Amino acid sequence: MPRMVLSASSFRLLTLLLAGSVSACASSGFDTGPNLAAASRQPGLNCAPFARALSGIALYGAADSWWSAAAGRYDRAARPEVGAVLVLRRGERLAYGHVAVVSRLLAPRRMLVIQANWVPDELTEDQLAVDVSPGNDWTEVRMWWPPANAMGGHTYPAYGFILPPAPASHAALRDAARPAARLALNAE
Repeated sequence: MPRMVLSASSFRLLTLLLAGSVSACASSGFDTGPNLAAASRQPGLNCAPFARALSGIALYGAADSWWSAAAGRYDRAARPEVGAVLVLRRGERLAYGHVAVVSRLLAPRRMLVIQANWVPDELTEDQLAVDVSPGNDWTEVRMWWPPANAMGGHTYPAYGFILPPAPASHAALRDAARPAARLALNAE
């Protein structure tokens, strides 16, 4: 039987449409804290293929290369928006950088992200990320660390946000996260 292959943007559109059709059944209440965050083991899942599948931003290569690769192809910003990809710089703790998809804005300096491999081999949903930069410009970020159930003690330099090709909602991103993880695991 032939295998059907969808592009990342086609997959994202399909999952957003499907999510929109069932989101009316979901609860409208939510907790703004990270303790309700979900995590699941996904051995072999990496941040870049997952962020590509979930966001529809068709960039490839190491996570920290996404910022320069987005120039002229996608809008970039210093402020988050739902569906945007946060790009963390390469550093001592992040050999290839890191990318995460913004799932919800909580306050000007607080947001939730859905990401792969922040905790090795895990997909984490609605994890707290906080702007700790002196200029309030998201150039330095602290991230929730699920194994400790607390904010991580390290600060990570960030480039900023690559804006999504289409608007996104929290419900649609949450519904699309696990299918996007499966797609990313099967990506060649």
